[in-house]
Amino acid sequence: MRSFEDRLIGILKTNSVDFMSTFPCDRIKFLLERVKKEFFHIPLTREEEGVGIAAGIALAGKRPAMFVQSSGIGNMITALLSLTGFYELPLAIFVSQRGIYKEGIAAQIPMGERLPEILKGAGIACSTISTADDVSIMEYKLPGMYKQNKIHAFLLSPAVFETTDTRDLGPWAGLQRDETRQQGMNERINHQYSPKLTRYDILNTIAPHLDSKVIVCNLGIPSKELFEIKHQPSNFYMLGSMGMATPIGLGISLASDKEVVVIDGDGSILMNPGTLATTAHFNPSNLTICAIDNRSYGSTGGQPTLTGSCVDLAMLAKGFGIGNVLKAADKKQLIDAIKKPTENLKFIHALALPGNAKASNIPLYYLDVKKQVMKFIKK
Repeated sequence: MRSFEDRLIGILKTNSVDFMSTFPCDRIKFLLERVKKEFFHIPLTREEEGVGIAAGIALAGKRPAMFVQSSGIGNMITALLSLTGFYELPLAIFVSQRGIYKEGIAAQIPMGERLPEILKGAGIACSTISTADDVSIMEYKLPGMYKQNKIHAFLLSPAVFETTDTRDLGPWAGLQRDETRQQGMNERINHQYSPKLTRYDILNTIAPHLDSKVIVCNLGIPSKELFEIKHQPSNFYMLGSMGMATPIGLGISLASDKEVVVIDGDGSILMNPGTLATTAHFNPSNLTICAIDNRSYGSTGGQPTLTGSCVDLAMLAKGFGIGNVLKAADKKQLIDAIKKPTENLKFIHALALPGNAKASNIPLYYLDVKKQVMKFIKK
C-alpha cells in the first residue's frame, strides 16, 4: 500500500505543481525530505517570505505550493489577503497543524486549536486532513483551486504521520555552500573561525558569565539545554514565537537597566533579520546578542539554514549598523567576547557544530517563568 507521502506527492505532480516552498516542522520532516527531492525546493527563512515568492511563481504562470507549521499562518495572513487573494493568485498551503494531537509543547495549542476559525475569519478556504484516507480530499480540491486561482489550506493532523518512518534523518544535504559566491567572505571560512564546539558546549562555556543578567533564550532545544546547564530565575525560556528572542531582549534592555543577554540562533535571526536594524538604531549598551550559528534548524529536524550556503551573520549584523561585532569559534574566543567591556550593543557570532544534546523538557509552568523574570527585573 502506498504511503500518505507517496500519494500526496503523486497528487501534486498530477496537478502540475512546479515549485515548493517549505518552513521546517519536525512532525512532517520525513515528508519535507521527500518534497525537497521531488520538486524545485525553496527553503524559507520566514513564512510570509514564501507568500511573496509564491506570488511571483504564479505570476510567471507556474503552480506554487507551501508547507508550513500552523504557528506560521499568523505570519502569512496579511500577505495572503493583500497579495495572493487580492490579485487572485493560486496557492495551496499544506499546514502541519500542531496543538491538536499528542502535543508536547503547550505554546502550540492556542494557535493550533483556533486555526480553522482564523482561516474562516480571513476568508481562506481550508480542509482538515485527519487520516491518511483523507488524501482524497486533496485529490478533489486541488484541481479546482488552481483553475479558479484560489487559496486553499490543507490542515494536516500529526495523526496522519504516526505510521510514517520517523527516523532522525539528520542534517539535510540539499544546500551546499557555493564557494564561487563566497568571495569577500573569507573570514567566514577562515580556519581561525572553524567551529569546534556544539551549541551545548557554547552554552556551557558562557554559563559562568551569565550571573546577575537577564537571559532570553531561543525556543526549543536551546532553552532545554540552558535549563540543564544553568537555571536561574532570570532566565526567560521561550516555548514559541520563533524569531522573537532578540526583539524580546531589546525590549527588556530599553525598559530596564539590567544587563541582558540574548541567546539566539541562525534560523531565528534569518526569520526576522529586520530586528537587527531596530536594535542597532537604539544601540543599548546593556544588551548582548549571542548568535549561535550551527547552520541548521536544530529543534525541527536538523534542516540547513542559509548560513550554510550564503549568509554570514557577522556581516549581516554589521550591515544593519551594529558596530561592535565579534566572531568566536572556540572557548577562548567565546570567553574573550562575552567578557569584553563595551559601551555599546554587542553582537557575538558564535560558530557551532550542528547537533543537539539530549536535554529533558523544562519542568516549569511557563507563567511561573514569566513571573520569576519579572520579579528579577524589578529588583
